Parts: sequence; structure tokens; C-alpha cells
Amino acid sequence: MNAVLKYFPILDWGKSYNKETAISDLVAAVIVTIMLIPQSLAYALLAGLPPEIGLYASILPLVAYAVFGTSRALAVGPVAVVSLMTASAVGELASQGTPEYLGAAIALAFLSGLMLVAMGLLRLGFLANLLSHPVISGFITASGLLIASSQLKHILGIPASGHTLLEILQSIFLHLSSISWITFAIGAAATVFLFWVRKGLKPALISAGFKPFAADILTKAGPVAAVAATTALAAALDLGSQGVRLVGDIPSGLPVPQLPRFESELWLALAGPALLISVIGFVESVSVAQTLAAKKRQRIAPDQELIGLGTSNIASAISGGYPVTGGFARSVVNFDAGAATPAAGAFTAIGIALATLFLTPLLTNLPQATLAATIIVAVLSLVDFAAIKRTFDYSKSDFVSMAATILITLFFGVEKGIVTGVGLSIALYLYRNSRPHMAVVGIVPGTEHFRNIDRHKVATGERVLSVRVDESLFFANSRYLEDKIYALVAAKPDIEHVVLMCPAINEIDASALESLEEINHRLSDSRVQFHLSEVKGPVMDRLQKTPFLEHLTGQVFLSQYDALCTLDPLTAHISEARTPKKTAQSDVWSGPEI
Repeated sequence: MNAVLKYFPILDWGKSYNKETAISDLVAAVIVTIMLIPQSLAYALLAGLPPEIGLYASILPLVAYAVFGTSRALAVGPVAVVSLMTASAVGELASQGTPEYLGAAIALAFLSGLMLVAMGLLRLGFLANLLSHPVISGFITASGLLIASSQLKHILGIPASGHTLLEILQSIFLHLSSISWITFAIGAAATVFLFWVRKGLKPALISAGFKPFAADILTKAGPVAAVAATTALAAALDLGSQGVRLVGDIPSGLPVPQLPRFESELWLALAGPALLISVIGFVESVSVAQTLAAKKRQRIAPDQELIGLGTSNIASAISGGYPVTGGFARSVVNFDAGAATPAAGAFTAIGIALATLFLTPLLTNLPQATLAATIIVAVLSLVDFAAIKRTFDYSKSDFVSMAATILITLFFGVEKGIVTGVGLSIALYLYRNSRPHMAVVGIVPGTEHFRNIDRHKVATGERVLSVRVDESLFFANSRYLEDKIYALVAAKPDIEHVVLMCPAINEIDASALESLEEINHRLSDSRVQFHLSEVKGPVMDRLQKTPFLEHLTGQVFLSQYDALCTLDPLTAHISEARTPKKTAQSDVWSGPEI
């Protein structure tokens, strides 16, 4: 039964579902539906797909997540970054507006869903950790700028194109002479209005006497108001005949569920992009889900989230949609609106289905500039220039990977950008771990504590060298450990004992074990005994299965204090009242009194 609950979280929260919870979910669903309708249309156009595809991708995926997802507030559906990645991946295989393009987008969703489900079943949620936060932040910032710039053509009413920032800006510049000023007036007005709605409408409504909840709902309905107003204006003035690009006829009715066609060549071409979309979508989704869950002291299961998102993407493909994931803005709105369970997503799906059935004929005269304004306002909130400065001030290596991700994404494309970011993150991780922090330590006088001799006033003796390693030992850093210890021993000819402190070592792999054996052997040749201290239980369990401890020239001590008491009791019991003698490097207890 526990296994069933693990894979079907709906059976867990569904047991306590009641009228009060249902009301909370319904209220949240209404608000999210209002927000999701214009977003679905806009993001579908961003992906290069007909607008109704965005609606299709906002129905069955939400139902699937309600069954398999673990977050109580995550709102699944089309999002800006995944839409951009879809356009980038599919655009290399087919031309926009063709059946082949739509078929490739559907296959991409299905393939991404299969990958996510497989990763969940194999418990591979940890793979998302390969994407560092600076890389993700840089990628989202660059994607936000890229998406916003790509929508300028709709605001200006010009036929620009391009997949990189340079291509887009060059194309816009070449077509500036053909700006549609009516389109520009609509797009600019909608953009200004939506920015004002986001920042200023709620305070204005509260000042006018509205209750905060009502003001919040009206604020969330801002994009719907922009859609309604510009659609009515375009219909009344027949702006379509004056060069304003409209959405056009949107088919009414729900899609007929069907499996995407299996074409081995197409699926192989989409495998790489599908994996990137899966990982990026999962990272974005799970970070939002964890943040919101923490606010209510709830928890999510990352591996089950992979399955929830995977089934959502499979459901999207079956219903004629494209890749989806959990959206940040929608999820926050869903949470703030009081969503208590994933059923809120299912209720939202019903709302979108009703809109698909009955409201699409009203959107025929919707200007594309309005949808472009919706996208621009939404994605610019993702751009975080402050994070770039914070990262630069804190870690230059992380800044390098972040800056490279931003620049490659902007000027060479989204796939190359994220691959570069991941590659640099892994390379920097291996570099940092190949040179673990090591410290020669001494005892703090009058205590049993040991600290770095370069940072604290500590006591050291001439006979014992105490070295602390602050990383696990594995193939990438084991040789560095060898070289460091040999250099330290060579610099101190009176050393008789080397003690390797292991409180931070959680694992010693086979390569590192060989290095320890080599250190033990070479120190023995130099008539120096090699000891270990503070070895963790699991590490000791593995060492006891090898001949290493039998060949160890020294001992394994429970604590570093025990080691020093045994090997150099005079230094171990040095009085705190004695005055340290300063050296050129640091304040170290040394000299004839020791």
C-alpha cells in the first residue's frame, strides 16, 4: 500500500479532502485560470505554435500533475523559458506554421515526458544538482532578455526574425522602416498598462476602498483586461485591414487524444533538446515547489516530482500540446490564492477547457502585440542583474560560469548556453575538489580543540605534524593530498609522526585508498609514522575490509586530542598562560619551550 501511495500522492491528500479544502482550491483555480488564458496563448506563439496549442497544453497536464505530483501549490503549464527552448529545438527541424513543426513539438513533449518518468523511477532527481544556481540564474536572465527582444517585432509590427540576440536586433534594425505605428501604439500602451498593473494597480484599488483580496484578483486579471480592451478596439476599428496582425481564427473544441507518430530520425534529433528541457524544467519546477512547500512546513519528493512532470508532458503530447513545467509566477499566485491541494490544478484545467470550448471565437481580433506585451512584462521579471553582481562579489569562479552562460545564451542560442553553463559548473566543481582545503593544525592552549595555524594562536610541536583535510577523498584530489603531505614533511626534517585528521571525510574511494597506502609507504621509508584520527564510522567500516589498516605504520585515534596526548603529551598539555612566540607566517606556539 505504501508503494501505491508513493507513486499516487492523490490517494494520500485525497483521504482528507473536504468541502472547505475544495472551496479554497476553487478560488485559487479561478484566479489562476484568469491568469493562464492569456499566458497560454502568448507562450504558444513564443514557441512558434498556433495559440490554441497553449490552451491544449493547459488542460490534461494539470490533471496528470494533480494525480502524480507532490506539491500542493505548483501550477503546471506552458512557461516562457521552455517555450523558447521548444522554438529553438523544433525550429532547426521544420518551418513554423507547418504540420511538421507542430508534430515535432508534440513529439518533443512526449519524449521529454518519457525521460522525466524514467528519471523518476530510477531515482535520478539528484542529477538536477549538476546545474548550479548561478548557471540557472544566468540562463533565466539571458532567456528573459532573449524572449523580450524576440517579442519586439510584434510590438513594432515588423517581420523580424532570428534565434540569437544579435540576429534579432540586426533583423529589427533592417526592418525599422516598415513599422506599423498603429500596432506600435497598441503594443506600447499594453506594455505600459501591464507594467502599471503589476506594480501600481493593487495599491490604487486598496486606496480606493477595495478589500485586499478583491484588489488582488483584479490585479491578476490585468492581462485579461488588456486582451479584452485591445480585442474590442481591433474589432470596432477593423484594425486587421490596416496592417495590425491579429491572432485570427482559433478552433473551438477540445483536442482529440492521440499518440504522436514515432519517427526514429525525428526522435533521435530531439533527444538532446528533450533532455535539456527535462532538466531545466525540473530544476525550475522543483525549486519553486520546495520554496512554497517550506512556507507551510510541507515537503515534496523530488523523484516523484519527476514522475509528476513526466506524466504531465506525456498528457500534453497526447492532447496535442508541447512541453510544460511548473511556472514560478503562476505557482506563487496559486499559493497566495489559497490552493490547498493539487486539485486546484484540476479545477484550473476545467476552466481552461471551458475557455477552449466557448471563448476562442471572441479572440479572433486579438492583436498579437497584446500577447507580446504580456510576454515581455512576464519575462522581464525573471531578469536579475543584481544576482550577477552578488555572484561576482562572492565567488569569481561561479561568476565565470554565470557570465559564460549569459553570453553564450544571448549570442549563440539557448542550447549552447545551458550546455556551456553545465560544462563549466562541472569543470569548476572538479577543479575545486581536486585541490581540497587542507590545513596544518595545532592545539588551542588549555583546550582539546585544534585550529589552523595560519588563522589562530595555537601550539604545535616539532615531532608531530597534524593535517586536516576538509573534503572527501576521491580520484580527483588524492594525488594533491600526496603532494601536499610530502611537501610539508620535507619542510620539517624533525617530524616523526603525521596525523591525518578525517572529521570532514565522508568517503574514500579506491583511488584515494591507493594514495593513502602510498603515503603510508613513503613516510615509512622516511622513518615517519602515519596516523589517522576522527575517522567516521562508515569510512572506517570500508577501511576495515581492506589490508590498509594492517599495513598502517601508526594508529587510528578516536580524536585528535588523543593522538597528540599519545604522540606528544608535552604539547597536548601546554598551559594556556604561556606566551606564544610569533613566527613570520602566523601566531604559532613553537620554539625551545615546546
